[in-house]
Amino acid sequence: MLTKHLAQVLDTLNMKALLIWAVLLNFYKLLQTSDCTSTHDQVLSIQVTTHQQADIVRNISSQYETVLWSPASPEYIGAHTEVHLFVPANNLGTVTDLLQTHHLTHQVLLDNTEELIEMQTRNESSDPRSSASYYERYHSLEDIYYWINKTAQEHPDMVKVILIGSSYEKRPLYVLKLSGRQERAEKRAIWIDCGIHAREWISPAFCLWFVQYSLNFYNLNNDITEMLNSMDIYVLPVMNPDGYKYTWTTNRMWRKNRSLSKESNCVGTDLNRNFDANWGTKGASNRPCDEIYCGQFPESEPEAEAVANFLRSHKDSVKLYLSIHSYGQMLLFPYSCSNEEVPNHAELFELVQDAAMKIRRYYRNNYKYGASAKTIYLAPGGSDDWAYNLGIHYSFTFELEDRGRYGFLLPPSLISKACNEALLALKSIALRVIQKTQPQP
Repeated sequence: MLTKHLAQVLDTLNMKALLIWAVLLNFYKLLQTSDCTSTHDQVLSIQVTTHQQADIVRNISSQYETVLWSPASPEYIGAHTEVHLFVPANNLGTVTDLLQTHHLTHQVLLDNTEELIEMQTRNESSDPRSSASYYERYHSLEDIYYWINKTAQEHPDMVKVILIGSSYEKRPLYVLKLSGRQERAEKRAIWIDCGIHAREWISPAFCLWFVQYSLNFYNLNNDITEMLNSMDIYVLPVMNPDGYKYTWTTNRMWRKNRSLSKESNCVGTDLNRNFDANWGTKGASNRPCDEIYCGQFPESEPEAEAVANFLRSHKDSVKLYLSIHSYGQMLLFPYSCSNEEVPNHAELFELVQDAAMKIRRYYRNNYKYGASAKTIYLAPGGSDDWAYNLGIHYSFTFELEDRGRYGFLLPPSLISKACNEALLALKSIALRVIQKTQPQP
């Protein structure tokens, strides 16, 4: 009887051992196959070394529901290019297999983009008056409109809201005019626009940050006091409200505006290819489905037209133009549309070089600087080139943090650092421009 019972126990133990062995074997096989892939969307950094590899990556970046983060378009991908590519989870196995097959070195930059997006949108509903941390979070379009009205109400002596037009979907384009309390005849002006590309959320965050800094530190900080006493500052917090709204509700990776084309089912135009500066030439696309589609004609988009009309009507007073973008950490000036140097190239180079040195000294962070086309790539139809050709000869584009670690999904904890760096560069350049454009007695 005892022997029979012992045999039964051993049989049971053997069965359990066999089951455990089978489970472990299947798990091992799973690890060896491509079925064991991430369940999250990822951003990959891909090192392209040859022209053949460039062709492969251009092809991949146009398929498999991928979104090209950097560079802005497949046509910019060449030999010796670092590519940042957003890949949805359902196509991750296919894409990584293709990269391995063609010996393309790659690594995961972001392993869980959904978690970062949730972090960016977590606290968007708080009241602006609650705490300074309001400016260390990202905010929905509705929240920004509320903030604009509240800011104007609370600072009627320094803030005026100007409606310069509306978007394709009829959302208002509000500009805040900041002025010091010192009246001066023939006051000069600065223009700052943010959010021309929808997914670049740190850009509108900077515009909000800059406005609150200007109001809080006027008469406390010498630099901002001098700027506001010498110049009116026009701030457009969200130039592309339709696209920005869409990134909050539907597709966080959206870049363009939301205009519809009669000739295509594809939506949107790249507003920074829609200005009349070598419009439609190399570096822009005439295909509506492309990320750098330039539109049907210069200023075909109501957002670009509204900004252009405002600047045309203020071209005699606006001395400094600044467009805020991300990412890449760069301080750029015209031309983007041509490799030709502008007449005051050396002067503009000195201004961005000095600003970059200050960022490095105070924040231990490196920014590239130079003429846009030579520093990154040709980008015709840009607002900065158009403003320069209008006669605003101190025209700049800032690409804020970072260099790709988080890219467009920069965590809220890094907003403060990114904005302080941009603020330092802006003050550095603006104070020099004030000196250089002093009215002659």
